Amino acid sequence: MPVTKTAKRALRGSQRKAQVNKMTFSKLEIATRVAKKSKTVKKIALAVSLADRAAKKKLIHKNKASRIKSALSKLLKKTK
Repeated sequence: MPVTKTAKRALRGSQRKAQVNKMTFSKLEIATRVAKKSKTVKKIALAVSLADRAAKKKLIHKNKASRIKSALSKLLKKTK
């Protein structure tokens, strides 16, 4: 546990950031699951957007975001 005042403050901040990151990551996972199931353009676009956002925040690697987007775009081609 932190001892100094600034370390306690830093711990609170990192806990808040961890919570936001976890929420963003879970939104991405849910959106990709829903997009793969429904295969609608709107759901796929949302999942792609969330993948880009997660990569921008460095929650996931940019190559992983590219893999997610590629898999979703393949679903889009199959529906047309």
